[in-house]
Amino acid sequence: MRCPFCGHEDDKVLDSRTAKGGEAIRRRRECLACGRRYTTFEQVEELHVMVVKRDMRREPFDRNKILKGMTVACEKRPVGMDVLESIADDIEREVHDLGVREIGSDQIGEMVSEALRKVDQVAYVRFASVYRQFEDVGQFREIIDVLRGRGQSGAKSTRD
Repeated sequence: MRCPFCGHEDDKVLDSRTAKGGEAIRRRRECLACGRRYTTFEQVEELHVMVVKRDMRREPFDRNKILKGMTVACEKRPVGMDVLESIADDIEREVHDLGVREIGSDQIGEMVSEALRKVDQVAYVRFASVYRQFEDVGQFREIIDVLRGRGQSGAKSTRD
């Protein structure tokens, strides 16, 4: 393992623990050259899933993109990073458990939307407005009516 501070390749492991519910190993390391400490994570490399975008482009599944989208939706909201990390972990696990080599971005978007709806309704509306590409106020009204229980279940936009 290369030291992130000095680039030296020799280190010693000070501590190893299981992480992410036993799916990874967290190792605390110390560089033998500069003496600084850092943490690494080891996990099983899973099936490489490709995400099919709306324009039919394909790109590798990236948990960090899910986390980034949720972080933006939850900005200035009382939702902790630990909750968002947990949601991202759950979605990543669900995608890999499907056992498919490709998944539509719309499927992932629905997973994220549903998770955010349970956590914070404002974050849910923010995420949905971007994900479903709202173009007018009426679409916001539709989703808010669904949240209030006056609309149809599913909260799908008429533009989908």
